[in-house]
Amino acid sequence: MNAWVPHITVACVIHRDGKYLMVEERDKFSGELVFNQPAGHLDDGESISDAAVRETLEETGWRVELTGVLCMALYRAPTNSITYYRTTFLATPLERVENAVIDADIHAVHWLDYEEILARSARMRSPVALAVIERHRQGVCYPLDLILNT
Repeated sequence: MNAWVPHITVACVIHRDGKYLMVEERDKFSGELVFNQPAGHLDDGESISDAAVRETLEETGWRVELTGVLCMALYRAPTNSITYYRTTFLATPLERVENAVIDADIHAVHWLDYEEILARSARMRSPVALAVIERHRQGVCYPLDLILNT
């Protein structure tokens, strides 16, 4: 019998001047270009918050400061039947790192307003990507100490 193991992922909703920082990336299963927040997997020995900051830098070239927790979501992807446990943070952009090396899977980095995101809603990596933006727009934000890093 196989043991069920969820994939632990993190993401950041980064909002500035009415726009959201989004990545356009190639989906490994479908091969299509999809949109998502900067996101990725937790590395062994890494805190969830450190993973979110690292993934954002690796995927966008932006240093960010986490300011809150938007959501914890469980999502089973229909394309690969993997269950993802995703913690999404709210973050403030601090600086764009000059000459940053962006992950090879990232096709482009965009600052998109809400209407532009809605226009691309059919191309979101998962329904969670749009749902967390909606949570941000509703003012949802939990304190960072919701997560206990020991």
